[in-house]
Amino acid sequence: MDNATRLQYLAAMGIDVWVPRYAEQEAKTQALVIDSQDDSWDLLNAQMRACQLCALSEARQQVLVGSGNSQAEWLWVTEAPSLEDEQQGMPFADEAGELFTEMLRAMQLSRDEVFVTHIVKCRPAEDHDPKVAELNACAPFLARQISLIKPKVIVAVGRIAAHQLLQSKTNLSELRDSSYEFSDIPLVVMYHPAYLLRSLTKKREAWQDMQRALGLFSQQ
Repeated sequence: MDNATRLQYLAAMGIDVWVPRYAEQEAKTQALVIDSQDDSWDLLNAQMRACQLCALSEARQQVLVGSGNSQAEWLWVTEAPSLEDEQQGMPFADEAGELFTEMLRAMQLSRDEVFVTHIVKCRPAEDHDPKVAELNACAPFLARQISLIKPKVIVAVGRIAAHQLLQSKTNLSELRDSSYEFSDIPLVVMYHPAYLLRSLTKKREAWQDMQRALGLFSQQ
């Protein structure tokens, strides 16, 4: 007798079955996967703001759904929100934000022309790296954002975003050397602006990343 049939018999006899917490969370996460024809920004944003799927919801000040043009041709996915991001309600609100804006300007883009979002929508306590459960809880939200935006290019900014989107633990410096696809959309990996502020010698490599992204965009 398979497990599904066994559970049906037990339920019919009025016997409660203990369900592991991780399985309960997985079921709730799967419930957030919406048919693209029925989805909308209003529905998605409301569900993100009400989300309690992981521990990050317990201490957050607010949910960061992203900022910019919701019909952008460029989607930038960065790491977990910083304290400044959470306080101001937008990505790259901290000291790295000015450099990010300059990077966009070098590509003849502005914040109003792109959409920027975090890999997780709530700030981890003490700015720790997001845990697997936290990343998985937010994955359907990001997938739906991508489906609604339909960008021509995705830019994964920083190690955590790149590792989650590519499901890879390869060193970021190695991931930068290639182009990828996510949901059939070209994807480029780029250093995080905060890292570039600490490692000024890497700015030349960052410019190479930007050129690679522009080259992919021109092919779409």
